[in-house]
Amino acid sequence: MSDKALREQLHKMLASEDAHVGFERAIGDLPAELRGKVPAGAPYSAWQLLEHLRLAQHDILDFCRNPKYAEMKWPDDYWPKSAAPSSATQWDESVSRFLEDRKAFQDLAADTKIDLFAKIPHGQGQTYLREILLAADHAAYHIGELVVVRRLLGAWKAG
Repeated sequence: MSDKALREQLHKMLASEDAHVGFERAIGDLPAELRGKVPAGAPYSAWQLLEHLRLAQHDILDFCRNPKYAEMKWPDDYWPKSAAPSSATQWDESVSRFLEDRKAFQDLAADTKIDLFAKIPHGQGQTYLREILLAADHAAYHIGELVVVRRLLGAWKAG
């Protein structure tokens, strides 16, 4: 596979719906009154999953770009304290910030000045490729959980 083809696949993988529902569909049209509800049998609300997605993705991106990166505390810094957003604005801001950081990952993957196989200078052996794949894999997992939460809440239309 050529470098260009790999970069194109990574770009697509970060936002695709090839093997699963995409982020936009998973969060789209979820009624505000359900965003903070934890369904019976589930450990999280849609808000907790959305905010965790945002926080974790931002942390991985920060690690890739910031030579002064400071590790966050697990699990405290990766999950919101509340099951519900404080407002519709907080929900919307979390969605926007997730999308901005996802775009930044796509830009990182496309940047030919970055050797995807190079070790991140301030890391412990991690490569840029590994971190991009980690971000995509992590998002796919939790987007699937968002769909399950919506199904349990009766707020999902398959199709």
